[in-house]
Amino acid sequence: MAFESLADKLQSALKKLTGKGRLNEKDVKEAMREVRLALLEADVNFMVVRDLIKKITQRAVGSEIMESLTPGQQVIKIVNEELTALMGGTQSKVVMASKPPTILMLVGLQGSGKTTHAGKLANYFRKQGKNPLLVACDIYRPAAIKQLQVVGDKVDTPVFELGQEDPVHIVRKALEYAKENQHDMVLVDTAGRLHINEELMNELISIKSAVQPHEILLVVDAMTGQDAVNVAQAFNEQLGIDGLILTKLDGDTRGGAALSARAVTGKPVKFVGMGEKLDDLEVFHPDRMASRILGMGDVLTIIEKAQASIDLKKAEEMERKLRTQTFTLDDYLDQLEQIKSMGSMQDILAMIPGMNSSKLGGLKIDEKQIPRTQAIIQSMTPRERLNPSIINASRRKRIAAGSGTRIQDVNQLLKSYEELKRMMKQMTDMSKGKGRRGRMKFPFM
Repeated sequence: MAFESLADKLQSALKKLTGKGRLNEKDVKEAMREVRLALLEADVNFMVVRDLIKKITQRAVGSEIMESLTPGQQVIKIVNEELTALMGGTQSKVVMASKPPTILMLVGLQGSGKTTHAGKLANYFRKQGKNPLLVACDIYRPAAIKQLQVVGDKVDTPVFELGQEDPVHIVRKALEYAKENQHDMVLVDTAGRLHINEELMNELISIKSAVQPHEILLVVDAMTGQDAVNVAQAFNEQLGIDGLILTKLDGDTRGGAALSARAVTGKPVKFVGMGEKLDDLEVFHPDRMASRILGMGDVLTIIEKAQASIDLKKAEEMERKLRTQTFTLDDYLDQLEQIKSMGSMQDILAMIPGMNSSKLGGLKIDEKQIPRTQAIIQSMTPRERLNPSIINASRRKRIAAGSGTRIQDVNQLLKSYEELKRMMKQMTDMSKGKGRRGRMKFPFM
């Protein structure tokens, strides 16, 4: 989870306030001292921390808090509001061209993840119904063009490239190609350097002048902490950026860049990379991120992930099969694949209100259990999946060997499947006015 260490420390500091019936100024200041330390350890900009703590303290020692019946909860509400405001208040959307194509120019230092995130953006916009085109303008880094082509293939997006030609010429030709082939999004992957220098900036300025991008998005590595904000400042001063994409926000170390980037640069965070997969890109919502950090959950993101991953028609068909007791292991496999496509179960649990790492008591979800379960089912014959009752001892031994698992794992899967069927029968009986309530056990947790 992003900011897990920071979240635990902030929640621990604020929990001391919620346990008190009344608060005084000393209580608030002691809690704010711990909040300040937690933010500084997360590498949030010192000036940003100072201003944030000042605003929270001024509001928290006001009369509406001291006279409140639930002063601790009121303080948490204030911290949530101020954190949200610090990160921009509301979602900052990508500006779309009134007349396509929309041109997005990705810039950043070498190694920040520009090429990968160009692919992630292409994947994101394809799901939004767009027809993106990737443009290879990094002509210096070895295999950069090939990397973009590989990424493009994975997200089913074409890549425009002219080899080692001048990047300004490449981007102009790409724009002509996009218009001729009805591409309504053009994503320009530019070159980076190990550090900011005049040569890099001159090239980027030339590309900007040539195509007048609708937005320039700076890709920065959130794990570099305060350095990420310094890079953002430098790019903004010399090039003029419109927003940031923070990569590696799934890591926990020095993730404070997300908290201070908007305040220091004046530019919003638009997307965050939450993993290595090309699906691991999230639109940045300041209010949702603040809620996650304070252990208040992020139900809206869970809903969006489910809507994007779960086929409604398949869900309705599955409901019918469960009701009519025609649910097979093939259907079970399909459900597991849809759950897997939502992402890490540990991350999804962390988005549920109150389900932070401390509340979970260190519980770790075995992320390998779903692939193991899939392997077991895929090692069965079609007849065995349709009618698991025929799976005897010798068949179980063969299935375990074929899936690289143990016989006990096969037994556990079959038991879970039967429990699910039994539970659904009980629920069906209840709807008819008979039977007792059953409990469901999730085999992948």
